[in-house]
Amino acid sequence: MFTGIVQVTAPIIAIKEKANFCTHYVRLPETLLLNLAIGTSMAYNGCCLTVAGIVDNTVSFDLTQETLRITNLGALTVGNEINLERAISLNEEIGGHLMSGHIICTAEVAKVITSENNRQIWFRVPDKKLMKYIMSKGYIGVDGISLTVGEVSDNLFSVHLIPATLMRTTLSKKQLGDSVNIEIDSQTQAIVDTVDRILAAKGSQSENG
Repeated sequence: MFTGIVQVTAPIIAIKEKANFCTHYVRLPETLLLNLAIGTSMAYNGCCLTVAGIVDNTVSFDLTQETLRITNLGALTVGNEINLERAISLNEEIGGHLMSGHIICTAEVAKVITSENNRQIWFRVPDKKLMKYIMSKGYIGVDGISLTVGEVSDNLFSVHLIPATLMRTTLSKKQLGDSVNIEIDSQTQAIVDTVDRILAAKGSQSENG
């Protein structure tokens, strides 16, 4: 589990590609290397990945075909920065919201509005059916960053970013058309799906009654 509070951004220094599979190599700072072991889970642009190898301060992550299909990781190139977070332990403070690292889709940067000391970014979700899980003032994970949803309109939603978020994450570099990984809040999804099932059951009873 993760909190969506990005600990550091780090560059991809190499990519080894195979058929429907690739390995990313990232140079990590000492703060993230402490007690890191092969098999450890990390949030990698919000996607839960397993550490595949460690050589000095270079850590590798394997990306399967399904990961490449669902996330934006396959489009990244050497030099791109990654949002990284170690998994939380039970005695840590949760400053964001609980996140699993399971990406549900990618979204496209549709609009960027910059004003003094803050920035608003609008994202376009490709599958409009997923918008029922995205609510104003609800939680959402964007490239591994825990954010509060601002406004929602059709298949678009916005977030408001303070200078600290822009400084600590890769969102400051996002441009129109860029792709981001989206994780919806699991509690919101559970509530919405439960209500849908109850309403569907009541509708079925009414039709049969």
